[in-house]
Amino acid sequence: MIKKFINRLLGKGAAPGAPAVPLGKRVEVGVAEHGIDQNLLDDYAVRVVRTLKEAGHEAYIVGGAVRDLLVGLRPKDFDVATNATPEQVKALFRRAFIIGRRFRIVHVIFGRGRDHEVIEVSTFRALLDSAAADQVSGNEKTSKQELSGKAHVVDASGRVLRDNVWGPQIEDAARRDFTVNALYYDPTEQIVVDYHHGFQDARKRVLRMIGDPAARYREDPVRIIRVVRFAAKLGFAVEPKTQAPIKEMAALLANVPASRMFDEMIKLLQTGHALKSLDELRKQGLARGVFPILDALLNPTQRHEARERFVNLALADTDRRVAEGLAVAPSFMLACLLWHEVVERWNAAQAAGEASFPALQQAVDAVFDARIGDISGRGKLAADMREIWLMQPRFERRSGNTPRSLVEQPRYRAAYDFLRLRADAGEVPGELAEWWEDFALGDDDERVALLKAVREQQPPRRVVAPRPSTPDADEPASAEPGETAAPRKRRRRRRKPAGAAPEGAAADSPD
Repeated sequence: MIKKFINRLLGKGAAPGAPAVPLGKRVEVGVAEHGIDQNLLDDYAVRVVRTLKEAGHEAYIVGGAVRDLLVGLRPKDFDVATNATPEQVKALFRRAFIIGRRFRIVHVIFGRGRDHEVIEVSTFRALLDSAAADQVSGNEKTSKQELSGKAHVVDASGRVLRDNVWGPQIEDAARRDFTVNALYYDPTEQIVVDYHHGFQDARKRVLRMIGDPAARYREDPVRIIRVVRFAAKLGFAVEPKTQAPIKEMAALLANVPASRMFDEMIKLLQTGHALKSLDELRKQGLARGVFPILDALLNPTQRHEARERFVNLALADTDRRVAEGLAVAPSFMLACLLWHEVVERWNAAQAAGEASFPALQQAVDAVFDARIGDISGRGKLAADMREIWLMQPRFERRSGNTPRSLVEQPRYRAAYDFLRLRADAGEVPGELAEWWEDFALGDDDERVALLKAVREQQPPRRVVAPRPSTPDADEPASAEPGETAAPRKRRRRRRKPAGAAPEGAAADSPD
């Protein structure tokens, strides 16, 4: 037993029931070869590694952060891997929280408010065979009782529902998806640890699955989407064996919870390479049936020139904002993707006799329910998207107090940016968007002038002369020519007290 355990640590064997995934061999790459720029490192991530090591644990920056550092990119997120258990990690940091069921990890938090940063710390996991795991017939929601208290569980298709069995680093590397994501970097020693030639693949810009690709997609079908995202974001070529099973395995994505698929779609479109991501989905044969929101956009049989022009402008603007380090709101992006479907339903409801604004409200509700469904954060997302859409008709009204009240709305800027995209796509006149920009930025005098200019451009209202009325007997005679008749006063009928007898009838007298 002890011999088997030592062999596992040294990579000479695998645990009973372990899958046919190569454990690899530990290779250390020095700073002279990897050339990672220390200026690209995150101070908090380095602090977490140092704290864990000073407490006697192993600790490394891991995964996509190392991959990005090797190709000269500043990582968006920094994750840390360690041999310390979640409880041991939590005990070392003042603000640390254990989260997750499928994978128990620790969030170490630095800073406060909008400027806070989260370093995700995971414990090295063991490489186990799905055949040796507990199996449930349902999923995360339908099998909650069966999942309770279990560390390694799969569903009927082999998708991992629980993976919380700790192991050595060599097994942790083997259970990761791609070779370029199975890299560990020690910022204190400045060495990269590689078990699966990930360093070479990063240099060659190749995306390669560790082990049998079909089996790895079965364990976690979301890896299919990760192939698309990394290929689009990094410009990596997908290794042929990694690419081959994708179309066949894509059906397994139907078993993934809708909320997780929604999160993956948002990541796909907010990498700063949204347009390339859509092209990569088409290239991998995933244009239909994967993301309901994107189905109409990617379906070649439902081409809609105006929608494509508008969405391409919106995604290009999203890519620009990501490149400039600006915030990107999922609600705005989704509002752009679904706008033309809202318009189609809006027009149909009006054609059926519904008034304009109620028709728009009905269209918004129908599209949101059909395309978004029941996902985490639905309420906030729905509120933001609804405001952006419902403000669009209000931009057409530029009189009275409407403009002043509109620019004071919390979501005005997002709604205006949406209007600006519509103008750029040729849906509304460019002058309309320019007018609102001037009005929002103008002082009181400038706003008055803008409103006056709109009134002057509008055609004069047609005044309808009142029809002559026949004077009543008790009305004064018509005014003499040249005089203005006094307005007719409407008589107010006196209400009788309760129990009073009608006029003209004798009141009942007592006998």
